[in-house]
Amino acid sequence: MSSHGAPIPMTSRACGPLNGTAEVPGDKSISHRSLILGALSVGETTITGLLEGQDVLDTAKAMRAFGSEVVDHGSGSWSVRGVGVGGFAEPENVIDCGNSGTGVRLIMGAMATSPISATFTGDASLNGRPMARVTDPLALFGTQAVGRAEGRLPMTIIGAADPIPVRYVVPVPSAQVKSAVLLAGLNAPGKTVVIEAEATRDHTERMLAGFGAEITVEDTDEGRKITLTGQPELKPQHIDVPRDPSSAAFPVCAALIVPGSDVLVPGIGLNPTRAGLFATLRDMGADLTYENERTEGGEPVADLRARFSPNLKGIEVPPERAASMIDEYPVLSVVASYAQGQTVMRGVKELRVKESDRIDAMAKGLRANGMEVEEGPDWWIVTGRGHGNVPGGATCASQLDHRIAMSFLILGMAAQNPVRVDDGGPIATSFPIFEPLMQQLGAQVSRDVV
Repeated sequence: MSSHGAPIPMTSRACGPLNGTAEVPGDKSISHRSLILGALSVGETTITGLLEGQDVLDTAKAMRAFGSEVVDHGSGSWSVRGVGVGGFAEPENVIDCGNSGTGVRLIMGAMATSPISATFTGDASLNGRPMARVTDPLALFGTQAVGRAEGRLPMTIIGAADPIPVRYVVPVPSAQVKSAVLLAGLNAPGKTVVIEAEATRDHTERMLAGFGAEITVEDTDEGRKITLTGQPELKPQHIDVPRDPSSAAFPVCAALIVPGSDVLVPGIGLNPTRAGLFATLRDMGADLTYENERTEGGEPVADLRARFSPNLKGIEVPPERAASMIDEYPVLSVVASYAQGQTVMRGVKELRVKESDRIDAMAKGLRANGMEVEEGPDWWIVTGRGHGNVPGGATCASQLDHRIAMSFLILGMAAQNPVRVDDGGPIATSFPIFEPLMQQLGAQVSRDVV
């Protein structure tokens, strides 16, 4: 089942050229953080372009439960009247974060150093994901966590009444873990320090600075060192959310593999900690260009133009690029299927603990559709068959994972036979307009009659 209802089987078929403009939704990472930091500010933060997918809507509900006034003004325009750092009220009910690992982990961090308790749950996928990677560092502040075996939801977080600042070296590259610790550090006296050996998406650092926090970032022998001075008064902001590069990946990749396609995806955030996929596609020989490059709200932005690329080549993706494209490996494996030769992806063990085990889910589905895939604990290899040679014809399990479902639907747009997913319902968590947007471009994507 999908996270919020009965399964929605969907089928994708080979189609004519994809043409037009794909206006994808707002960035999910920035949308979550806009709501949370707005709730921790003093005054009213206004947001335009907010992603209104279920994940972000669940975060909005959570901020209301913690005492913030969150108002939907329509058409992606929202306002958040914050309660200030340390001002969260104790929720009356369980906080349901649906399918969102980002939402639950960031919210845990934001409340971890306030003297309140909150219980978190989610759908079957989220309740199976590990939370110790966040609750372990939060314990250093004095926070307690009580959950199911192996640190899984449902879980109650008991905030630290007298938090202390921490110095934490992130063991595995994770923007969620880093961000949770920084958000917890907001209400701890003194300086909280986070060190990451490999840079991950830096929206939290950029946005904390924009909201008036005292935060510094420097490169040291230990790695990237982020120092946050606790107990600031955050100032409300106006945030214009750029369009999501992770969502843009789907129409971009579809255009590259469907003959005759020419698709423009405007206003995409190209933060260097998020743009690894587009660099990788260009390395593979993709006809992908940046137009109208500019800066909006402190973030680099451009319009992406993707055209059919019949001579894609498999490559070895630089492992150091993994953190900047971790969510895009599933759809990259689809493009790799239409390339000539092997595409090798290493340093990607984080994919094993996403909404699903994404390496396992994609490997099984690609093999069922006639592809050769090898895999290991933190690597996988897709041997491409070249343009026009992907058999297709299988039904793939989405594993309650929006990116798995969308990736297999993209696969079907150029395969010899239709590709079906057992449940497209999870797509609504991050890309609620995926189906009509792709249909408008010319894709043959449809819901199955059941």
